[in-house]
Amino acid sequence: MIDNLSLPELVAQMFVVRASGCLFDHQIRYPEWEPTASKLRYYLEKLGVGGVILVGGSAAELAVRSHQLQSWAKFPLLLAADIEEGVGQRFAGATWFGPPMAIAEIARHDAGKADRYAEQMGAVTAIEARAIGLNWILAPVVDVNNNPDNPVINVRAFGETPEIVGKLAAAFIRGAGQHPVLTTAKHFPGHGDTAVDSHLELPVLPHSPARLTEVELPPFVEAMAAGVDAVMSAHLLIPGWDAEFPATLSRKILIGKLREELGFEGLIVTDALVMGAIANKYGANEAAVWAAEAGADVLLMPLDPEGAILAVCEAVTQGRIPISQIKESVKRIWSAKAKVGLLVKEKEKAVDSTSIKSIDLSLLATPDARATAADILRDSLKFGGNLPLQVAKPPENKFLRNLIVVDDVLGCEFLGNHTPAIALPEQFGYELQLIDDRTGAIADNTGAEHFSPTLLQIFIRGNCFRGSAGLTEAAQDWFKKLLKTGELQAVLIYGSPYVLEQFLPQLPPSIPYVFCFGQMPAAQSLVLEVLFGIDGTGNA
Repeated sequence: MIDNLSLPELVAQMFVVRASGCLFDHQIRYPEWEPTASKLRYYLEKLGVGGVILVGGSAAELAVRSHQLQSWAKFPLLLAADIEEGVGQRFAGATWFGPPMAIAEIARHDAGKADRYAEQMGAVTAIEARAIGLNWILAPVVDVNNNPDNPVINVRAFGETPEIVGKLAAAFIRGAGQHPVLTTAKHFPGHGDTAVDSHLELPVLPHSPARLTEVELPPFVEAMAAGVDAVMSAHLLIPGWDAEFPATLSRKILIGKLREELGFEGLIVTDALVMGAIANKYGANEAAVWAAEAGADVLLMPLDPEGAILAVCEAVTQGRIPISQIKESVKRIWSAKAKVGLLVKEKEKAVDSTSIKSIDLSLLATPDARATAADILRDSLKFGGNLPLQVAKPPENKFLRNLIVVDDVLGCEFLGNHTPAIALPEQFGYELQLIDDRTGAIADNTGAEHFSPTLLQIFIRGNCFRGSAGLTEAAQDWFKKLLKTGELQAVLIYGSPYVLEQFLPQLPPSIPYVFCFGQMPAAQSLVLEVLFGIDGTGNA
């Protein structure tokens, strides 16, 4: 069948475009990246692109959306999502796990339990992905996060040492591998020891080849041994291996290291080509050409899919990329599609064995899955001080204050009047004050002076496009002010353990604190149960 495809059809199979998980155009949140329905249908039906990466919407919407996309497609689609923390991380209603570093924390005390948790997390993620029509999990992250200032990997990693990361990533892959989905080890050869967000600019990994072999590569080797289906390249410049091109565009790295030296035979997929580290210097279409030439099989998220396809076709026509290399990539892609039940029949419309009949929403967020997610969060909690907090009635003309600091209020989908971080303290008489790090200096946010005892809740973790994973200015200022005035009653931190480490030396031993790797409502419930001594049924 591959020999019967035209050059544009072959090249189009190498591209995975981004689309909104929502069903209607007016729901699109990122119009620069997410095409309208008519444009997306054109990419799938006329150009014949190989896959779609989906973001946004609910799990139930995604079930309908995935079927819609497969029905439009000229060839059956790989449907992918960045679901490193379970399907619920991206699609509401499904199981949302804490970040992988939570399991690494458990591994410090009980390696066997952590291994089981990672495998269960992989299995649940795979089951729920298939239940809504996804067939490609863009996880696990196998970067070794040994740089606390890493703004983009951070708690997405399974830990800070190659031994823990490799072991837990392999367990995740084993769990997911019990089901017909593809898994992805990312970001090759290792994005953990960087302090620059590659979504914004190009990081440099200055280490020697010996150090890279000792620290960065072992988790990828373990992931391959566990049967990972794909490896995602990192947008990093690694002078020790290639002083000219970043890994995504480096034939020395993708072919020389990954294929020839490590013997990887699966899919090589780029990180998103719209990211600043690549797009800013090489341009949207030329970056795709360089990546294909370097040996990438799958070109993820081009800004202009049609233009990028034409650019790669032209490179083949000019002899820059051998047609044989393109065909080898398509063979790998179709082999991966066959593994997850996607069939291509010559002279017939593509067949997707994961039709609407196989969608089963009853497989989402089962009691067992949610219990596992909660157990991981509970077993990785950190806390201290005088717990539980005894909430006393404040002096006359004073009020209890629930001060919540987040680094992006508008992008915060885990907070609302109904969520525990806000609703539960309210039951104890706390009044809410919500602070966004970007809203100005502390003087602009102090509010009325009638507040006194203050519960400080901080939501900070590494996130793409933020450029920082550390303490925000607002969080630091409020913490110092409340300590100085004696108003600080307790500190709750959700997200980065490195933020906790910055606070602890300054925190008096009597003041209670609770840290949780997760930020979702389930994490908030666990944290506040510990703080207030609630037994999980709402009783103190």
